[in-house]
Amino acid sequence: MNWEVEAPNVVTEARFRELVESGYSAEILCQETAHKKGPSYYGVWIMRAVSGDGVEKLLVTARTRTTHNDIKIREFKTITGVVSFLVGIGFSHADVPLEEGQRTTHKLASRNEGSSD
Repeated sequence: MNWEVEAPNVVTEARFRELVESGYSAEILCQETAHKKGPSYYGVWIMRAVSGDGVEKLLVTARTRTTHNDIKIREFKTITGVVSFLVGIGFSHADVPLEEGQRTTHKLASRNEGSSD
């Protein structure tokens, strides 16, 4: 897909959070294989909210005047950034793909469900 021409189904962070809380899965896609630099791992990851019936919403940055209201895919450059984002949504663990093309999904447990772990 040519992101410059086509308008994908996108959401900002606030809506992404709402979708995940309402039952969508958070899918992490590794766009660039991770490499270790100092104590951290760097790469490029993007996220999508995916419904049970396959509707996908790509996470983008909020529109601002400085970007002329352009839509930009939100990219995470470190594993720490990915984990921090997931924890901020309410996940208690993170499975982050490390090789380009890999993806993992996370789903919040229902607030009504008890944990049996």
